[in-house]
Amino acid sequence: MITDAVLAEAVRNNAEWCGAMCAAHGRPGAFGPRAWTNDRRTPLYYPDAVTLTGDADVKDVLTGIDRDTPGASVKDSFARLDLTAEGFRLLFEATWIHRPAGLPVPPATGDWRAVRTPDELAAWALAWSDGDADEAALFRPELLADPSTTVVAGYAADGRILGGAVLSASGTVTGVSNLFATGDTDPGRSWAGSLGLVADDRTVVGYESGDDLAPALAAGFRETGPLRVWLDA
Repeated sequence: MITDAVLAEAVRNNAEWCGAMCAAHGRPGAFGPRAWTNDRRTPLYYPDAVTLTGDADVKDVLTGIDRDTPGASVKDSFARLDLTAEGFRLLFEATWIHRPAGLPVPPATGDWRAVRTPDELAAWALAWSDGDADEAALFRPELLADPSTTVVAGYAADGRILGGAVLSASGTVTGVSNLFATGDTDPGRSWAGSLGLVADDRTVVGYESGDDLAPALAAGFRETGPLRVWLDA
């Protein structure tokens, strides 16, 4: 089924984005046949393992990750694992989403463009983190050299950042992650502005949870399947 194929591409795309973020921190991780894993603690909010196939098992995700350092996490991309017996607890559940290629993009107000310089990235990261410098440090200038990654920012006429997202290309899809809107900006503006930078012939994928899912669906995304994230307790 086409949904299964899109889900597989969404999962792979997200794992590659995790690898790109880790590579920017000097620890890229490794792809196996059924899981991506990292034997060093990954950056804040990024998993230590990601399942790539529906038949990935506990051994696939726990072999090769660092459990000596607190905080290991696993992205169970197909919501099929139970890691409770291994000392993990369920951190959150979410929904994979996709937006078919060729759909009209909602109109976006503001100036939406790719971040090009380290200073622009630093300002974007502070806006994304709502001013938390420690969290903002997650986004390093090395990301700007990755040809598969585009950091998108939307600017008001006075230069204020309205919102943004990260676009990551792989295969025939483009992933959207870290989408945000500042102040009273409607999240729909961030979706519209970010989608405007994606080529018309590419399916857009990602995942959302809770209150963040509705604006994505309003922007033309469809639900693709469930995922879970587990945290080493």
